[in-house]
Amino acid sequence: MVVKKQKNISLPGLHGRPIPTDVFSSEEEGQKPVVLFCHGYKGFKDWGAWNLMATEFAQNGFLFVKFNFAFNGGTLENPIDFPDLDAFGENTYTKELDDLKVLIDWISSEDFPYANQADLSRLTLMGHSRGGGIAVVKAAEDPRIQKLISLAAVSDFEDRFPKGEELEAWKQKGISYIENSRTKQKMPHLFDFYEDFKQNEERLNIARSAEKLNIPYLVVHGTNDPTVAVDNARQLHEWSSQSELFLLDGSDHVFEASHPWEREDLPPAMEKIIKKATEFIKK
Repeated sequence: MVVKKQKNISLPGLHGRPIPTDVFSSEEEGQKPVVLFCHGYKGFKDWGAWNLMATEFAQNGFLFVKFNFAFNGGTLENPIDFPDLDAFGENTYTKELDDLKVLIDWISSEDFPYANQADLSRLTLMGHSRGGGIAVVKAAEDPRIQKLISLAAVSDFEDRFPKGEELEAWKQKGISYIENSRTKQKMPHLFDFYEDFKQNEERLNIARSAEKLNIPYLVVHGTNDPTVAVDNARQLHEWSSQSELFLLDGSDHVFEASHPWEREDLPPAMEKIIKKATEFIKK
């Protein structure tokens, strides 16, 4: 089946930066369920095997949309990696939720170039890692989302922040840096990131959001995830009454993918995820 790709569509974000967006669709006639995918922390829409994953979903009869958060550190001209570290430093969880609103509004509007193909009664939100946590929060507050899938998602944003003296040092300096082990860049975080979290703590409580969900939710995680422990998935499953837990035995945080991914085929773990997700969405 031929898959058509439209890459790096520029959507205007709510905070003065564009949201580079991709749409993958097959040439099959008729309306298709929509999958909207959010990347994770230090991630981007073209990371690793995400393009292959998008193609596979399109071949399975979905309209697949993925995007870069406006402040993920990429640009419209260079959406891969992190040419704009200033933007990365200014990112917050609430900005990411605003970006998601822009995407969902666009998909739901008459301006959506694929409006005649989009079955909005079957809109699934999917997120990886930190993007999985963002997806849980958004799914709990936006009734347009009909199903939810998280891949290696975090279950608690506060838990990811530094504590004690490290937090105090960040506050005093107003900025902290984390090294990207792959690119060797020193990636900044303004203290505003933490302050924004504290100001919106109730909204950003993933447990509270998961408990509020009244839609089907597929929780996917690898049992050997060194970045986000599998206990996060067990918590998400426990909190959400309509959830299903799908654990991949021995798999890691990125389901055996890596960046760059130069193979023509997906890692077996990702093949399993797509098969399971396809069944979950279509049932």
